[in-house]
Amino acid sequence: MINSLKKGLEARLVVGAVATTTILLLATVDAWAETLKTKSFNVKITRNCPEGVVVCNNVGYFGRDLKTGQSIRLVGKTLHTTCQDGITPCRFLGYQFQNRNYRYFVREDGTLQVYQGKKLLLQERGTWSY
Repeated sequence: MINSLKKGLEARLVVGAVATTTILLLATVDAWAETLKTKSFNVKITRNCPEGVVVCNNVGYFGRDLKTGQSIRLVGKTLHTTCQDGITPCRFLGYQFQNRNYRYFVREDGTLQVYQGKKLLLQERGTWSY
């Protein structure tokens, strides 16, 4: 009888430990953000992918025009060069976002570019804060 009680208690402890571990692992999936500040814009980039994931197709963009106060929210993806095998993502280049015919690039070096089709409408360099 004591052995069966002991086994039951051990089983509950293992299940509790697994549940706690699962909760801790889920907590590590939280998004992390960085902000690019240029002369005219503040752009907050939020990666909504687990840490360690190289290619992320769920990146948030929140841009605010410092002159007008207008803002826009977009969802985009990370951009990378491709390694020699033609498949594996290599060097991180930045982020790309699409809003109808407008494409927003936020580059790793702190450059914000906005295109309408192939026409460059805006290019400003800023600084990152993390």
